[in-house]
Amino acid sequence: MASLSPPELLAPAGDWDCVRAAIENGADAIYFGLDIGFNARARAANFPLDDLPRLMATLHRRGLKGYTTVNTLVFTNELPQLQEVIRQIAAAGVDAVLVQDVGAARLIGAICPDLPMHASTQMTMTSAECIKLAESLGIERVVLARELSLDDICAIGKQTTMPLEVFVHGALCVAYSGQCLTSESLGGRSANRGQCAQACRLPYDLVCDGRDVDQGEQKYLLSPQDLAAYALVPELVAAGVCSLKIEGRLKTPEYVANITRHYRQAIDSAIAGRPVTFTPCDVEEMELSFSRGFSPGWLQGDDHKMLVPGLSSSKRGVLLGQVVEVRRGRVTIDLTGSVKRGDGVSFDCGKAVDDEQGGRVFEVFRNGKSLTEPVSSGRVEITFGRDALDLAEVKVGQRVWKTDDPELTARLRKSFVSHDPLRRTAIEIVAHAASGQPLRLTIRRVGQSIAPSCEIVIASEELAVEATQHPLTAETLERQLGRLGGTPFELAKLTAEISGRPMLPFSVLGKLRHEMVRRLEEAVLELPPRRIAEHDALAELRRTGLQPVRDEDSHRTGWKPILRVLCRSLAQLEILRKLGERDLYVDFADIRQYREAVALARTHNATIVLATPRIQRPGELGIFELLAKKGADGVLVRNFAGLDFFTSRGIPTIGDFSLNATNELTADYFLQRGLARVTPSYDLNREQLLDLVQAMPPDKLEVVVHQHMPMFHMEHCVFCAVLSPGTNKTNCGRPCDVHSVKLRDRLGMEHPLTADVGCRNTLFNAVAQSGAEIVPTLLDHGVRHFRIELLEESPEEIESILRLYRGLLAGTISGHEVWTKLKASNRVGVTRGTLEERRNPLAIL
Repeated sequence: MASLSPPELLAPAGDWDCVRAAIENGADAIYFGLDIGFNARARAANFPLDDLPRLMATLHRRGLKGYTTVNTLVFTNELPQLQEVIRQIAAAGVDAVLVQDVGAARLIGAICPDLPMHASTQMTMTSAECIKLAESLGIERVVLARELSLDDICAIGKQTTMPLEVFVHGALCVAYSGQCLTSESLGGRSANRGQCAQACRLPYDLVCDGRDVDQGEQKYLLSPQDLAAYALVPELVAAGVCSLKIEGRLKTPEYVANITRHYRQAIDSAIAGRPVTFTPCDVEEMELSFSRGFSPGWLQGDDHKMLVPGLSSSKRGVLLGQVVEVRRGRVTIDLTGSVKRGDGVSFDCGKAVDDEQGGRVFEVFRNGKSLTEPVSSGRVEITFGRDALDLAEVKVGQRVWKTDDPELTARLRKSFVSHDPLRRTAIEIVAHAASGQPLRLTIRRVGQSIAPSCEIVIASEELAVEATQHPLTAETLERQLGRLGGTPFELAKLTAEISGRPMLPFSVLGKLRHEMVRRLEEAVLELPPRRIAEHDALAELRRTGLQPVRDEDSHRTGWKPILRVLCRSLAQLEILRKLGERDLYVDFADIRQYREAVALARTHNATIVLATPRIQRPGELGIFELLAKKGADGVLVRNFAGLDFFTSRGIPTIGDFSLNATNELTADYFLQRGLARVTPSYDLNREQLLDLVQAMPPDKLEVVVHQHMPMFHMEHCVFCAVLSPGTNKTNCGRPCDVHSVKLRDRLGMEHPLTADVGCRNTLFNAVAQSGAEIVPTLLDHGVRHFRIELLEESPEEIESILRLYRGLLAGTISGHEVWTKLKASNRVGVTRGTLEERRNPLAIL
């Protein structure tokens, strides 16, 4: 049986303490962001660009790699800045950059073809077919979507040679990364720009068929438990995963130390063929660093009830027990976990939000005796400092959680605050000694990710003499050369080849030892040879891409704008037919109805385009096959796999918003791959959209000007989790087919929930969003393709919406008048889309 290759252990680092915690606790590499933007954790401390050389030297000296996150969408006006940032990243010796944006990947490849790129999970890599996009961009590793199971990962591994990286621990997003528009839609804070507002962690009420469902304590319908895959490490290793990734650039250094240490243990055990066994104490330690409750996520398949219990959304820690009495300033608890003086605890108080009462334990009593040691069973009384919490809120029957252990925190911190390295790089030495010859050492580092095969050879300046009393021995050499305290190295093995009775003074051996350390550090700090373009790589990419129109050609001269309408049911399609619409898109949950939709369009001389699902996973190419056989006029593709599938068959394709085109380099890439038009990303505001329009042929863009924003797009199924006794689509009974469901937020807005052909859920914004006020400007700049997307509108509403936008495109009504009329009929939100303070003209509150 072939030996298994150890995967890289990749730890997060939001600041310097996190870097040290990762180093000392066993990480092979870290990933980090820069404070100049372009990273998906804008709220992390991140690192100044000027710190990069020092950071990379620190990592390489200790045998680790460092990956910079450049994993956000990039706007047209930001490309020049990104070009200069990439030059500095490449020159600093960063080992790889993580990317989301296709245009950014093209620019990086043009600036420095020797700088490795990894596809971020934000790129929504869900299948081997999607990974072909990464391959075409020169990407060397992909971070798979967290929604994939172990079976999916194994299937992908058999279909591609691309190295695969997988998240194994940390917070889970309920929506597909790169496909979540919730923060953008509700507040103009884009998750694709590192500004996620975590609306998934808020409470929601379930409205089914117009009636409230009594959910009891189950309020957090979109907040998954945290991923904890320590028990699955052997299976991930066997699947050939190249890197196991820990989430947490917003977490503390103690968290990084804790989780990294435990996964180091799991990997080492799996590679050695030992069982990966974690004691309850091990698991409790990890939970105390951060936990919303541990789960295997999607790695063992869909279990919607397990993934989202819905009872909480904040850090809970470890279940300590249950309240049995509150009296005279003391809380009596039946214990299920251990507690001691100084521990932090919190109580479930039945509130609609996570604002439990809590504080630090002042004293613990059992049978009236004050305890100084931890106690883990039986009934105890605990007290708190004066005014630490409101005990009137604590009731019998409430659960108690241990949220902090000061002793654990101190122990974890001790692992990374010492100036003396705790974790050292092992080295092997082969020593050659002979009388009349210099002592020659060949040194090699052992098992490190940084240049593991690199060897250095050094020799003493002095010649060994024939010994009269104390000749050199292997033991003497090992003892003298192994004195490496205070350095990042340790001697693992020394082999001595000694001829005769050579002798050298200990001072010479000490001098040689210092030279050895210096040369080892020099070797790891040597920057990789890289070609960094001296010319303007961005200008060259723009010159060779699709060219924008000249100013004199940008005005309308003889062409008419085209308005296309997307509908979501046969009933809506029939309404559009009666209204005389001829340019139609259909997006049905039941794709079997596409045949009827195409036939209906044909009988009325209308063109019809079919929409693909937003996600394609292993085994789902059959959906594309069915769409290809329907005989439609084209396909609205929403993922990279669909792009290649339909263009290779000569079927006309339009790229939807989910391809995340925010700059001309991205749009140009997809157009060159065969798209007829590209829909700009919903992350663009008015000015950014106009920048894109002016940077490329405007007739290659199709702008959505009216819709309900698709906020969450999820593998998690709320229908199954709440309205079914089942756990997944194999046993749920498909409540999505018979019930109309909405989620009511804290402001009383009821957001419609739908399920697609793959049982994936989309939560749409409750209010429609309009970009009517920017339409005249877009027309003046040569944009001629516009789209309206329907959701649940009545026939009367559909007729009114179409009449207004038809008038807008014909110039008989202004954008402001359209917006005002829609606003008056409560069909859009409460603010205009073109005000300067709003980030996004197509995302109105």
